[in-house]
Amino acid sequence: MDRLGFLVEEVEALKEQGLYNTIRTIASAQGAWFEVDGRRVLNLCSNNYLGFADHPRLKAAAKRAIDAFGVGPGAVRSISGTQSLHLELEQRLATFKGTEATILLQAGFSANLAVLPLLVGPEDVIFSDELNHASIIDGCRLSRAKVVRYTHSDPDSLRQQLADHSQARRRLVVTDGVFSMDGDIAPLPALLEVAAEFDALTMVDDAHGEGVMGAGGRGIVDHYGLVGRIDVEVGTLSKAFGVMGGFVSGSAALIEYMKQRGRPFLFSTGLTPADTGAALEAVKILEESDEPVRRLWENTHYFRSGLKALGFDTGHSGTPIIPVMVGDARQSAELSRRLFAGRVFAQSIAFPTVPRGKARIRVMNSAVHSREDLDFALAGFEKAGRELGLI
Repeated sequence: MDRLGFLVEEVEALKEQGLYNTIRTIASAQGAWFEVDGRRVLNLCSNNYLGFADHPRLKAAAKRAIDAFGVGPGAVRSISGTQSLHLELEQRLATFKGTEATILLQAGFSANLAVLPLLVGPEDVIFSDELNHASIIDGCRLSRAKVVRYTHSDPDSLRQQLADHSQARRRLVVTDGVFSMDGDIAPLPALLEVAAEFDALTMVDDAHGEGVMGAGGRGIVDHYGLVGRIDVEVGTLSKAFGVMGGFVSGSAALIEYMKQRGRPFLFSTGLTPADTGAALEAVKILEESDEPVRRLWENTHYFRSGLKALGFDTGHSGTPIIPVMVGDARQSAELSRRLFAGRVFAQSIAFPTVPRGKARIRVMNSAVHSREDLDFALAGFEKAGRELGLI
């Protein structure tokens, strides 16, 4: 008897519902174009916002780091795995973000799992945007605090929820900075104002804002001119920075305590020298010039305007994440297949990543796309969209 046979049935059900996730294989470096499943296609679904994943300076920095430190740290950082390169990147990121200190983690996901259980516990309440990322949701669960969801990006809903839980020992308001599926931006000033009324802690996960929003890509807190006013900032190195890893920025006291009690920091090996060296080079590039960020936004405005002119619904995005709203999961998957047949790689996103009936193609713009690339993509969307009756 196959005790795991039910999993085969579950997978078949996903296929029937149009919810099966086709995972394609990439055989070249991330760039405007790359090889996927044996075909050279235009890349419209990578988080490589600035093109850093294949940047010559980052590759050279990674090689230098390997030559100096080897391929791995050899131990968890709290025992014998903290390298001088880790400390250099932490200091550089703190300066870049305008905070007192920063701690590096293995991923942005790990960063949320590390910090949330240290801030709150069973006697406390977390107020979480209803569309927050899965890593925030899991970090909230690990904290064992009561979790109250407020209406997406709604300060009035947050105020009501805070008023209804005024007896909690400690209260924490947490939100994504840029919401990864819709591309909209949290109304951070208004949320901060409400939190201040109730003396609540504030935390922002800016995974999709790092390297994208703010002066030279310093993130959503800088974008709103709120540097120094948010208690906890979580970021990632795996998107605009082009590498791997996550980090938490904040007060020196917060970071010191995380190094003493943050479980992902204490019980899992830290970043490799190659990742650390490459990330350090990415920060240096952004400190030198805002050109990569400027090109990213020029491409974003051009492509969004083109999609709207064709008649596509691009939701409420205000960032390089542009959702092409389809609704039906099967139709969204078919649109993705037809785009790929026309050498445009843009994946369908459906439940459970987004709510049922909200399937979409999530387009990710990049600074390395040329105008010709974007025109090629728009032509592909027009052809497939007309064939399916979407426009």
